[in-house]
Amino acid sequence: MLSVLIIGAVAALQPQGPPPRPTGTMRTDLQRHDLSVSGWETLQALVSFAPGASFLKHRHPGEEIIYITSGSIEYVVEGKPPITVKAGEALFVPHGAVHSARNVGAGPAAELATYVLEKGKPLVEFAE
Repeated sequence: MLSVLIIGAVAALQPQGPPPRPTGTMRTDLQRHDLSVSGWETLQALVSFAPGASFLKHRHPGEEIIYITSGSIEYVVEGKPPITVKAGEALFVPHGAVHSARNVGAGPAAELATYVLEKGKPLVEFAE
């Protein structure tokens, strides 16, 4: 499906769909399994951030449990002050909470993200 984007007096056709992955980030899915609770699944992924890279405001249809494997990442979770989480530390993001992440270190950073998700829903919904 296409939507029309008006730029000044010029109309351009743009495909609809999720925004592109933010530059400097990469997600490697490690495992995905159905849970014993009907309608829920888990996904475990390694998310890498280049120096200075950030992941825009977004939410998930479930909880995210984060363990920092390298570097330092600043998280902004709605309703809470920003927090910097360093290698060896963990963070919990509640179901549906809008949050963002940014590599605040001089080198690469990475997190092991474990998601407990409502099955069949998209993993990421970008927020405005």
